[in-house]
Amino acid sequence: MTIRLLLADDQPLMRTGFRMILEETDDIDIVGEAQDGAEAIRLAGELNPDVILMDVRMPGVDGIKATRQIVARNGAARVLILTTFDLDEYAFSALRAGASGFVLKDVPVDELARAIRSVASGDAVVSPRITRRLLDIYATQLPDLSGDTSGPVHAALDQLTPREQKVLLEVASGLSNTEIAEKLIVSEATVKSHVGSILAKLNLRNRVQAVIFAYDVGLVR
Repeated sequence: MTIRLLLADDQPLMRTGFRMILEETDDIDIVGEAQDGAEAIRLAGELNPDVILMDVRMPGVDGIKATRQIVARNGAARVLILTTFDLDEYAFSALRAGASGFVLKDVPVDELARAIRSVASGDAVVSPRITRRLLDIYATQLPDLSGDTSGPVHAALDQLTPREQKVLLEVASGLSNTEIAEKLIVSEATVKSHVGSILAKLNLRNRVQAVIFAYDVGLVR
């Protein structure tokens, strides 16, 4: 399957560089380029790309606002954030806005292609190490997903079975599905099933938002 990709970056040289790199792959087709967030929002609606590769810092409508609007209009939209720093508070805010992950602008070509494919398939692209570092720094500084952890959020948490809460705790601790399976002595398929159920019950897009939720409700500190 060919992945239809939209590039959004305010620097023409960056867009040209990414186009040259990604055009070498057989399964990624660049269907459009946007020079700012407003154009990214418009083209996302017109072109319906599988993945939007979005620079987080752009003049006018930045990548966070663009991501929020694109996801609000199309819940199936997949946004992969481009950032210069691995501990970029803007990138983290974009994850909260609905992005499926982020990559550094100097990421090796093969890793960038893998990240795009992962996001296109519905996975989130943020390593456990980066997730932990981001949350340690920013989780307590940002607003809750629900806006109120005393009522609706805890009610949502109560929807989870004890085993699902345990899996959520391990996900929030930065463990991969394989590591969780080994720790809980279950199959990786069982862990994937639990994660899918957790996301569905909590109405979350991906495991990154599940981690944020766990911090919001105090499951992890």
